[in-house]
Amino acid sequence: MHKYSHIFNDIERQIENGHIRSGQKLPSIRELSITYSCNKSTVIRAYTELEKRHLIYSIPQSGYYAVQKRTDAFHPAEHLVYDFSSGAPDPELFPYLDFKHCINKAIDTYKNDLFVYGTPQGLPSLLKVLTKHLANYQVFTNPSNIHVTSGVQQALSVLALMPFPNGKRGVLLEQPSYYLFIRLLEMYQIPAFGITRTASGIDLDELERIFRTEDIKFFYTMPRFHNPLGSSYSEQTKKAIAQLAKRYDVYIVEDDYLADLENDTKSDPIFAYASNHVVYLKSYSKILFPGLRVGAAVLPTDLTLTFSNYKKLSDIDSSMLSQAALEIYIQSGMFERRKRKIRDSYSRRLMHLNKSLLANSDTAYLSPSEVTSGVYTHIIVPAHLHIPTLLDRLRKKRVTLQNLEDYYLPAFGAEHLLSLSVTQVSEERIEAGVRLIADEIKRMLG
Repeated sequence: MHKYSHIFNDIERQIENGHIRSGQKLPSIRELSITYSCNKSTVIRAYTELEKRHLIYSIPQSGYYAVQKRTDAFHPAEHLVYDFSSGAPDPELFPYLDFKHCINKAIDTYKNDLFVYGTPQGLPSLLKVLTKHLANYQVFTNPSNIHVTSGVQQALSVLALMPFPNGKRGVLLEQPSYYLFIRLLEMYQIPAFGITRTASGIDLDELERIFRTEDIKFFYTMPRFHNPLGSSYSEQTKKAIAQLAKRYDVYIVEDDYLADLENDTKSDPIFAYASNHVVYLKSYSKILFPGLRVGAAVLPTDLTLTFSNYKKLSDIDSSMLSQAALEIYIQSGMFERRKRKIRDSYSRRLMHLNKSLLANSDTAYLSPSEVTSGVYTHIIVPAHLHIPTLLDRLRKKRVTLQNLEDYYLPAFGAEHLLSLSVTQVSEERIEAGVRLIADEIKRMLG
């Protein structure tokens, strides 16, 4: 590592952890050159890079100062909400400055190419970068099998509408499952089937029965960090699903939207066990910010042409500017650095959430096995507790939770679950929020 990068990283770390406060004056160039045993020009270069990232600013004949962060502004406690309902990334973790640099670099690099129509498959240079990047997730493929989409949502829409080589029409979903995909299937009147999923997984015998007897073209699943349960399949279960897919000629649509938060290096996607029967979906919005609207669909060869034709009719191409900026973000190493920060932050929050749920459970609810990665977990409440009333009463206490009725097909009754996400609640507020939930449940139970 270059000496200026070492200085840059040290100062950035001190700003982030609060050792250097907003508005605080930084050491002089001379002082830092002595501290780090380097030339003044090296310190000037580090300070210049920090200024470009808007982390510090200079005042002529005075020195350098730390920029005030939004989080340093005063927020009266009475206006704060304990939001356990949203899985959207924490705005305080958005890489605004890094990505601004990547956008500017992308414009300088590609110029006019970004402001005309691109190709339906995606920016060719990004496809090559994604091929290497996806290998980190045990997804080994070729650029010709990757399609860049406007988020995972667009990929799901295309897959639901297009014909598959197996000639089948129906879609199988875990219950609960992604509520917008359920609405999409209803709107287009596509036959939808369900299979119950719990913290311990799914009934593989039931899955085989459905594959064997029903008209299923693909099984939509979130093997890792399921939304809204938070649980993940074991490797044994993923291998079994892959084997059943091949045996009964059913495709798997694997939504690996939170793959970047995985801590277990031995956890592989279903794609690794049956690549010819798996469509692998990867979101880049969840680790950066939703407005990026960039996802990747890795398709078996026999689906690529049909997918491309349907996608072309959907939107011609996805944002070329976002794609070019993402390419630079990945290649520069910024993506890996940001991923580690976000993963560590959410892991700490989940640890606090697990401890708080255990400490406050008593007889109010049941906590299934701990979830240590991802952003979601869930609790099971007594069957006679009226959940809509509970949610309404909690809302008056500034605690928001998601009503999970929309996460189930009409044929499936919603389970008595509450899903909790950590992305919008800071570490120091998690315990207080959980205590409010537990106290309200106990009060309703009398």
